Amino acid sequence: MNLNQITIPSLDVEKATAFYKTLGLHLIVDALPRYVRFECPNGNSTFSIHKVNELPIGIGISIYFENENIDETVSNLKQKGILFLSEPQDKPWLWREAHLNDLDGNKIIIYHAGENRKNPPWRI
Repeated sequence: MNLNQITIPSLDVEKATAFYKTLGLHLIVDALPRYVRFECPNGNSTFSIHKVNELPIGIGISIYFENENIDETVSNLKQKGILFLSEPQDKPWLWREAHLNDLDGNKIIIYHAGENRKNPPWRI
């Protein structure tokens, strides 16, 4: 089994589309205003947004986008007007992460884990 697609809810798919295009995702299905799908710039994963009338209540969704050069990526996105909640930081679980929210409050983590994502020293 391979996780290759995730879909998130949005109150305004058009605004969310512009946001994720700014992050670097490539639009491949345009069914605005109710649905869009993107290709991720690397790998074979796709990412969709669908229109909802209400956002889920609770902790919500966390979306991780891995990038080899997180510091440069964060710097470039800031120049495009993307606001981050935290600067890139080395975490105890051996990942480097920067955090932000999309326009619907979904948590986004731009990170680099490399081999430590699937093979951390404490892997069983």
